[in-house]
Amino acid sequence: MVPHLVSRWPVWLFRCRAAYTPGAPVQQKTWAWMSSAAPWGIVGTSPLVCRHSSSTSSRAPEVMLTHKRYPVRRLPFSVVSEEDLAAFERMVPGRVVTDPEELEASNVDWLRTVRGCSKVLLRPRTSEEVSRILRYCHERNLAVNPQGGNTGMVGGSVPVFDEIILSTALMNQVISFHDVSGEAGLPVASGQWGTWAPEGKDRWLQLQAQLHLCLALWGPHVSLHCPEPRAPRWLGCSAGILVCQAGCVLEELSRHVEQRDFIMPLDLGAKGSCHIGGNLATNAGGLRFLRYGSLHGTVLGMEVVLANGTILSGLTSLRKDNTGYDLKQLFIGSEGTLGVITAVSILCPPKPKAVNVAFLGCPGFAEVLQTFSSCKGMLGEILSAYEFMDAECMQLVGHHLQLASPVQESPFYVLIETSGSRAEHDAEKLSDFLEQVLGSGLVTDGTLATDQRKIKALWALRERITEALSLDGYVYKYDVSLPVERLYDLVTELRARLSPRAKHVVGYGHLGDGNLHLNVTAEAFSASLLGDLEPYVYEWTAGQQGSVSAEHGVGFKKKDILGYSKPPEALQLMQQLKALLDPKGILNPYKTLPSQA
Repeated sequence: MVPHLVSRWPVWLFRCRAAYTPGAPVQQKTWAWMSSAAPWGIVGTSPLVCRHSSSTSSRAPEVMLTHKRYPVRRLPFSVVSEEDLAAFERMVPGRVVTDPEELEASNVDWLRTVRGCSKVLLRPRTSEEVSRILRYCHERNLAVNPQGGNTGMVGGSVPVFDEIILSTALMNQVISFHDVSGEAGLPVASGQWGTWAPEGKDRWLQLQAQLHLCLALWGPHVSLHCPEPRAPRWLGCSAGILVCQAGCVLEELSRHVEQRDFIMPLDLGAKGSCHIGGNLATNAGGLRFLRYGSLHGTVLGMEVVLANGTILSGLTSLRKDNTGYDLKQLFIGSEGTLGVITAVSILCPPKPKAVNVAFLGCPGFAEVLQTFSSCKGMLGEILSAYEFMDAECMQLVGHHLQLASPVQESPFYVLIETSGSRAEHDAEKLSDFLEQVLGSGLVTDGTLATDQRKIKALWALRERITEALSLDGYVYKYDVSLPVERLYDLVTELRARLSPRAKHVVGYGHLGDGNLHLNVTAEAFSASLLGDLEPYVYEWTAGQQGSVSAEHGVGFKKKDILGYSKPPEALQLMQQLKALLDPKGILNPYKTLPSQA
């Protein structure tokens, strides 16, 4: 039997290999626990270095304009005039950017695959300023591109043509944080953050009535799968409520709440750059989804500015509010096409007192699945993440970032995180689990970390895959949901289909959520290679009853493939909701909805 590891963990990391004769009973197997004193081959910058910078180098090739690479036509919006610039300067003095060099980074997505040609960027600090800007743009028929940290994967955060960029970068204030228990509501600060502005409440009620009319008109013809947001398991415990502006960087918020013994309910590889408002607008999933659920369940309230400048002030902190339609859900995942999110009230779970990360090698994807099954059964409530990556991912991370594997070379790798309140309890569960998977041959090699710094080093092997891919050439990225048993079949089939025309075809992602990140790299963009990928990837996914976008959103790149995941009736209803909330279509045009539904 494996000894209890609590008293046997004097160092931060262990390597574990099973040494036994095949077929021998578990009790007769011997185990070698080998310590390591330092991270393996990690050189250069910290694993948490900001990976999603949009800055460009003079040596970097210029990104082709989106409207030249893709078949898209400019809609009949007005063009920004000198009079408009003067009006904006009065609204946000000193925060109107027109310098082409300053605009360059905001016109290009961080993947450097799409580029707009906006001539002006605005930096409001308050919801009132956003309201004045949108009211003016609505009257003038000027298109607006809301932008947060610009870390999106599908071209949703940058202009397609010359839309005005509305940046939330200066809306970065934490308004309040409270440790609460039970169902009591939290009063928020007075002023612009009042729980209800009278005109805002009236607008919420008006929207509820209009939405009800839309649904009544469609009646039985609409069949939508809209499950009620699942309450995370931790909501029965004490929780914190964070109220902040939309431009707060996720990593900064994480530090803020961790100082108070709480954590944010989501964690992303782009946390050093992404904004919480952008997270909500794209309904970001990320690395904690398995444990804490989606933003549909953790967001309590939000403040949104509509296209005509109306401020919807719904920053409630009530855990229960069953008064009519839950309108905030419309804006989560709407990608700035229905309104601009300016503030949010969100639940934060307690900070775990014991966190462990295991990094394991598996001989095949079947073993990855079986390990996950054992993981769920044996780790239960302390399981907080189950990530997988294939051998090519590890090779790219090693080649481009000089991060060496901490375990022997394997066809697949899994990263397992546990989060609990008692170290001894978690250690015992992990001990039993590792004995099971190593002893049965599901895992061939493994390493374990308990120290926070070394835990981050292990996470870097998974989180920095995107960075390594971006250094490998042009990247075709796909983010799909599939039945877990078929999750990797798409990668295998694409490798055979593309053969030598692609540099690498890799698969990794959140296996616990059935979320595959499929990436294909090439020396440069190729229309021919794109034709071999699309619509094949989407047709294959639809054939498995999967989703063509699991967590990255729709943006510009996926707007015309929604039909693979949504019926025509649903698409038409979405168009009606867009027309209801943004009748002139000025908010983030060319994104999220199909050109023709």
